[in-house]
Amino acid sequence: MLEQYVYKNRKKLRCGYTTGSCAAAAAKAAAQMLLGGQRTETVELVTPSGQKLLLDVEEILQEKERVSCAIRKDSGDDPDITNGILIFASVEKAEDGFRLEGGTGVGRVTLPGLDQPVGEAAINTVPRRMITRAVEDICAQYGYTGGIRVLISIPEGVRLAGRTFNPRLGIEGGLSILGTTGIVEPMSEAALLDTIEVEMKQRAAQGWKKIILTPGNYGMDFLKEALHLDQEKSVKCSNYIGEALDKAVETGFESVLLVGHIGKLVKLGAGVMNTHSRWADARLETLASCAILAGGEAGTAAALLRSNTTEEALEILRGKGPFEETMTILLEKIAGHLEHRTGGSIQTEAVVFSNKFGILGKTPGADSLLSRLQQENGREPQ
Repeated sequence: MLEQYVYKNRKKLRCGYTTGSCAAAAAKAAAQMLLGGQRTETVELVTPSGQKLLLDVEEILQEKERVSCAIRKDSGDDPDITNGILIFASVEKAEDGFRLEGGTGVGRVTLPGLDQPVGEAAINTVPRRMITRAVEDICAQYGYTGGIRVLISIPEGVRLAGRTFNPRLGIEGGLSILGTTGIVEPMSEAALLDTIEVEMKQRAAQGWKKIILTPGNYGMDFLKEALHLDQEKSVKCSNYIGEALDKAVETGFESVLLVGHIGKLVKLGAGVMNTHSRWADARLETLASCAILAGGEAGTAAALLRSNTTEEALEILRGKGPFEETMTILLEKIAGHLEHRTGGSIQTEAVVFSNKFGILGKTPGADSLLSRLQQENGREPQ
């Protein structure tokens, strides 16, 4: 592989290649050995992005009517749990047509709203196209016009699947064969946004009109323990609150409830919709400005600005005040920025909490939406 790099946060990071590229390359190599008869140690694949890969072929098993081989996944500098695992393809002749199937360790779709219909192997559209084209090119090269059956398997897939989003998405029994460009870009924001979109579309396909968003594990735990809501009906949006709201509008939801720790959601009060610290902070400045608007003294605002964390700032507000008034103004600002982001096209509400003080505030319509969600908890979508 001609190595490719990207720069993130002033660091040079090496790109890798996707499970889809591995599956396509393995299928191409197996087809070449099946129809050509010669052992293939390396295989060339051109990805949808135009990147040329030259990959080593491993675990070759040549039989008279079937060939199996594997490509080892390389995720580059991306912290991907699939790095180093083997993606296998078994190719054999069939009576007619082209059949692509998922074997051991490849997940199967059990819920609607995903890239593939219920019952199909979790091999997404672009990898399916890559595999099909790679094998058909080999068939044309050798003048073979009969049928072909391709079976993709991942021996490590069953073990690793529990560490992915697949169980939440209704993909059972293994990993997904993924990739749109064929190349893994380290720490790709696009990949995470794609995951958020997939989860939202799945909820919509199941009939849900209301969606719960939360940035991370704190929010997930709070949903269950304090708000008594089913975590499975929520979507974790990480720092990408603005983009998640955009996708909620595009997907057609009627309402969004955003639940999060003040350390993240306070930034929304300043209109910061990507809450990662490298984009912006504004936590303490937002709290200080809200405190001043609530009638707080300059000394209180100065103490807030000197705080190290929002939890520490809350302690100061509890002692010097005005606490409740500051939270009311903060939630008013959050509500305004949420409505501005969505253009008022859907109902957007927020619940802000802290680990020590619990619920700090809610936007005006949050209680009503929360009540409806709690009533629906455990019921069929509506």
